[in-house]
Amino acid sequence: RDNEPDYALLKDTETQESNRYGQLIALTNLVDEAQSLNINGVSEKGFNPNRNKQHAFHFTADNCIGCHACESACSEKNDLPAHLSFRSVGYVEGGSYPNYTRMNISMACNHCDDPVCLKGCPTRAYTKHAEYGAVIQDPDICFGCGYCTWVCPYNAPQLDPVAGQVEKCNMCVDRLEVGLKPACVSACLGNALNFGVVENTPDKREQIETSIPGFPDPEITHPNIRFQQTRSMPRELTRTDSASVKYRRSDESGQYKPMVDAKAGSQKHWNLSRLNSRENPLVLFTLATQASIGLFLILLFGQGLGVGSLAEFSSSLAQPLGLLVSLVLVAGGLGMSAMHLGKPMRFYRGFNNIRHSPMAREGACAAVFMTAIGIYLVCTIAMTAWALEILPALISLKGVMQFAAPASAGVAAVAAAGTIYYMYRCYRIKARPFWDHWQSASTFIGCALYLGAVAAGLTGLGLVAVGALKGIAWLTPLSIVMLCGVLIEAIGLLFHARAMSTTESEGAVSHYVQCTTFGKTYILRNVGLVATIVLLMLASISLSSSWLLGVWLLAALCCVVLALIGRALFYVLVTPTTMPGAFFWKNKGFEKHARDIGLADMPQVGVAANGH
Repeated sequence: RDNEPDYALLKDTETQESNRYGQLIALTNLVDEAQSLNINGVSEKGFNPNRNKQHAFHFTADNCIGCHACESACSEKNDLPAHLSFRSVGYVEGGSYPNYTRMNISMACNHCDDPVCLKGCPTRAYTKHAEYGAVIQDPDICFGCGYCTWVCPYNAPQLDPVAGQVEKCNMCVDRLEVGLKPACVSACLGNALNFGVVENTPDKREQIETSIPGFPDPEITHPNIRFQQTRSMPRELTRTDSASVKYRRSDESGQYKPMVDAKAGSQKHWNLSRLNSRENPLVLFTLATQASIGLFLILLFGQGLGVGSLAEFSSSLAQPLGLLVSLVLVAGGLGMSAMHLGKPMRFYRGFNNIRHSPMAREGACAAVFMTAIGIYLVCTIAMTAWALEILPALISLKGVMQFAAPASAGVAAVAAAGTIYYMYRCYRIKARPFWDHWQSASTFIGCALYLGAVAAGLTGLGLVAVGALKGIAWLTPLSIVMLCGVLIEAIGLLFHARAMSTTESEGAVSHYVQCTTFGKTYILRNVGLVATIVLLMLASISLSSSWLLGVWLLAALCCVVLALIGRALFYVLVTPTTMPGAFFWKNKGFEKHARDIGLADMPQVGVAANGH
């Protein structure tokens, strides 16, 4: 418009050479030649002389009145549905009457110097542009895995369960190109939001701090947002949403750190129905893939362990049948991982960012593992006497198969190790402290051992039932493998519980929810682990066949049940380092209430159905 008000115009100011993290503010070295970003159909290049410098939002909490005009302007400008908002306003509050204080926090994408969303995205839907330093996401490339929503500490990427894709703030680059500030800044009534080159202090401001109460550690991503908050705040601040998180000012650093807010009390509950979540496909994917890896390794190295009964088992018909079971498990797991996507038919895009994304590497290793097992299975079957008798032409290929079988087995073993490792790396997320612990690795390795042994045992028992295998002495060494796996997981869980109960992070909040909201389920899991260890110790000693079979089957059932409960808890307990929400908006408690009573059926409420 020709009559844009002065406060909506992007000013040209002198800038510094580097930001407080030591990185250059001028970003022209990132590309050979500046080009148009083509956001919302704007194809021209901007005329701002600072176009290729890192820009940032500036939020003055002293001025914010919580009117949500920034939210509305952003939603209108980007034509967002009611259940999405690139910018949101949350609250923290504390003190007592009459000195009760509330602080509003308006937050969108911070277009970080080290964008973890870009590195984590398996489809390469994110790009850090030299133009304004904007981190822009292309929803047309996204296939809706939601991994960027896990790794972002600020809840900036928004997963749309209806469209099955992620979208986020694009810094209103189309407005910047024509000399205007972002829509949220222009709409702010209290002059709480401003925008410009990072490290430049806006007019009528005193501070450009990197944190504010309720804001996650800026060292995670080096976000390009600066704050002012000069009003005195209480030592302890609570959130108005349902998250059991509050913030307490440290006497040493003066910074606010998260801690447990015991909103749920101390009573223990079952809440078994709440173990059912949108992450169910990932529960099945991780468990099935780990079971497949464990089964394959038992069959591959069974002969080399020097245990006669296990070596005999691995040399019998159990090997090709076990390989088939392993192949089915990993294929089914990969299928479940695809079903977790918002756009399952675009699963192939998950390999686009193997250079950076642990999720892409996990998927690639699992796919290689599955392929190698398939080749190994075909070679194993083709070299059997009955196969050569049925198809004599295979004799001419025997030399090739004798080479291909060990080669594919070796590739599968390496891919199996890579799958477990990158599966573990997927969950070492600083924005989710409950996962960011070595216990994730111990659980994955432990599950691979005992679930793989369970799969091997059930395969062998099936062959015994049809008379293709004699005796069950091999259940004893399998019980030892299971015992090792359960002990590895139990030790990791013990150290994890100790760490989470004392940490000053959202991990302590997750542990609190684990001990209260799911307290009885948590106790059941722990008691079950002890009982399973006792059963497996009994099965590991010399028992009569009838006793061995009964004890092993009971232990196997316990292993499967405990794995399902433990993995479901793993996903539902995690509390991310998200920004505080409001009483209705960005409040998990209200979302659940709205779904329970039918409010979610009205689109204007802004609570989407659990479709993804």
